[in-house]
Amino acid sequence: MADQSAVLQLAQALIARPSVTPEDAGCQDLMIERLERLGFEITRLPFGEVQNFWAQRGSSGPLFVFAGHTDVVPTGPLEAWHSDPFTPALRDGVLYGRGAADMKGSLAAMLVAVERFVALHPQHHGSIGFLITSDEEGPAVNGTVKVVEWLRQHNRRIDYCLVGEPSSGEALGDTIKNGRRGSLNGRLVIKGVQGHIAYPQLADNPVHKALPALDELVRIEWDAGNDYFEPTRLQISNIHAGTGASNVIPGTCTVDFNFRFSPASSDAGLRAGVEAVLNRHGLDYELTWSLSGQPFLTPPGELVNAARAAIRAATGREAALSTGGGTSDGRFIAPTGAQVIELGPINASIHKLNEHVRAADLDQLAEIYRDILERLLR
Repeated sequence: MADQSAVLQLAQALIARPSVTPEDAGCQDLMIERLERLGFEITRLPFGEVQNFWAQRGSSGPLFVFAGHTDVVPTGPLEAWHSDPFTPALRDGVLYGRGAADMKGSLAAMLVAVERFVALHPQHHGSIGFLITSDEEGPAVNGTVKVVEWLRQHNRRIDYCLVGEPSSGEALGDTIKNGRRGSLNGRLVIKGVQGHIAYPQLADNPVHKALPALDELVRIEWDAGNDYFEPTRLQISNIHAGTGASNVIPGTCTVDFNFRFSPASSDAGLRAGVEAVLNRHGLDYELTWSLSGQPFLTPPGELVNAARAAIRAATGREAALSTGGGTSDGRFIAPTGAQVIELGPINASIHKLNEHVRAADLDQLAEIYRDILERLLR
């Protein structure tokens, strides 16, 4: 029972630290203190206002890495929470608090799993690493991407990486994320001529000009996806025009949109496709692009198979593989050649008021993580 409660105790200690992105609020110090006791070599890697660290135990391959983040999203209105979001509360076997599911519960499970594994196998095969950032929920420019570059410069090659993002749907371990779609953002400004709404012949309404092109863009089938990925989709997230006055034709119309794209498309091809439509409609426009991440995939192999077997042993469930959902820091690690999966708690409450996770799930998650290490590094 004491071993089981160790995960819950650590999760509560992490939740109690108000680490709203990009703040770490001492979470990493707590983790580092425990990792040092296990013989991990610690390298703190602050970039700008972001705290990161790399920890490694062992020097031989393969290198298995737990990756995660200590930062959390803002709480939203405090009065709408059933209890203070940074005072962890356990009610009816459920742990409440900001970060309980995303992803301080996973961090606690990772650390306790490694403590148990090292106690059983102090001379384990290969090496274990931790890649921890406080910049996953924010811009993600001074976090994992910078640490990965540092690892490259120091010739540290990750073989297996488990990201503790909340991947489960209805029950712990029912889903493993073995890839993610790419994410490409666009901001389109369509230019017209502002004027009085009663004299449209003296103006040029950019909203009217935009609509046929936007309609065509959202109807295009960009690709059919593949066995692992859904088809690429364009979604418009915002359209803005006007001065606020009802009698003024706007001079510009701004459209924000996003592609979640499969490997069947490339970001260059999507950009060219959008611009071809805009040009065909004769629009006067400015278009800026921002690539958040390329798609990546880890097909069934050593890491996926070990994770599925560990889930089966702990829960009896057969984990499904998925590439759905948003982006994660796995997008920065996968291009190094590492096998990357995401495996964590149920994601139903993440980023919401009264975020929570079942305490028993955290104990079981630690056992799954430990079993994965057993299968790959014992």
